Amino acid sequence: MTVLERLVELLGRHTGEDGLHRCAIAGVGLVRMSTPTLAMPTVYEPTLCLVAQGSKRVMLGSTAYVYDAAKYLIASVDLPVMGAVIEASHAKPYLCLALDLDMAELSDLALRHRVREPDRGTPSAGLALNTTTAELLDAAVRLVGLLDRPDDIEALAPLVKREILYRLLTGAGNAIVRQMARADSRLSQIARAIAWLRGHYTEPCRIDEVADIAGMSRSTFHAHFKAVTAMSPLEFRTQLRLQEARRLLVAEAMDAAGAGFRVGYESPSQFSRDYARIFGLPPAKDACRLRGAVELVSR
Repeated sequence: MTVLERLVELLGRHTGEDGLHRCAIAGVGLVRMSTPTLAMPTVYEPTLCLVAQGSKRVMLGSTAYVYDAAKYLIASVDLPVMGAVIEASHAKPYLCLALDLDMAELSDLALRHRVREPDRGTPSAGLALNTTTAELLDAAVRLVGLLDRPDDIEALAPLVKREILYRLLTGAGNAIVRQMARADSRLSQIARAIAWLRGHYTEPCRIDEVADIAGMSRSTFHAHFKAVTAMSPLEFRTQLRLQEARRLLVAEAMDAAGAGFRVGYESPSQFSRDYARIFGLPPAKDACRLRGAVELVSR
């Protein structure tokens, strides 16, 4: 059995049914999907997504990121994206290990193991793909394998997670991870602004105020924010509002006017226009379509 086959076996055995499964190892999620899925909005927090089987496509703005067993995905900041599993079947389900990236641990590793990184005027995009290495796969197998030895998790899981972070930090092409580890990087400044926007997306906001939080001038902030998120700050806020509105429409059966008002819209017509532009259908029709898809999958 190859290392990749071992990871497939472990993930398949410890998921069982479709969905995201949090497990006994803190900061680790196991994902399984037996069929391709609709493109759904979600917010990626700083995460490593390491696929063992199948593939997934994530859209950040107009840029598509497709990752599979050959390439892993890193999300460096909180980003509203559209994600869809594009390769999966009952015989070979999509299987993925999701690891939360511990910023304090990354920073500590960066101090202890300095990696030369040229100073960039503009930060990297908030999503990045990189080649999955044998060393990274081996560490992932040892991490998930601890689920078979629960008594070892407390002692060994932190060590294996730290090794994975070290592999990401020192790996070729991982400038984005090295920027994450630096508190004074442009990426870290944008991350502060993103955190503020996530906490205040229902409120009116002035760009100058958010730029001050990032510690940048208005023009510099706008350019760097778009480089990381592929959106302007206002477009980013709109994405957050509409993702929450969609959840309210589907999960809580709220009407369109109520959902729009809840997420910060004052004009129902503007809410409907923005919603249709992002999701392709008016709010009520989109909610009906999604409820139907959920019911079909649950049968």
